[in-house]
Amino acid sequence: MGRKFSEQDQRIFKKLAPETGGSVDSGAGHDFPFILRPISHRFAQDADDFRERLYLLDPEEVNYLADMVLADKEEVMSLDDDDRDSFLQLVADKVSPEKRKEIVRHLGIVG
Repeated sequence: MGRKFSEQDQRIFKKLAPETGGSVDSGAGHDFPFILRPISHRFAQDADDFRERLYLLDPEEVNYLADMVLADKEEVMSLDDDDRDSFLQLVADKVSPEKRKEIVRHLGIVG
């Protein structure tokens, strides 16, 4: 269900996981299909680290990721609850509370 990373995807991924040196290879013979899931599951040490990484993104990058979630091209439902909440808060803080609500509705998140 993932996607082939665009140049924008690669820039965002590198910003969030500089330790990869820009590689988007999962190590399993294929590229990562999403941006946020591997940051959450592989690279971030904990929820605080994930949140700190996310807040490195500028509003345009956050809006891009939000739009990708709305287009079902970026996956956030498999993130830990704390990481998903951090992403939603990031959207509210750097884009708009309305965009956050749109994502919550789109994903059917209760709460």
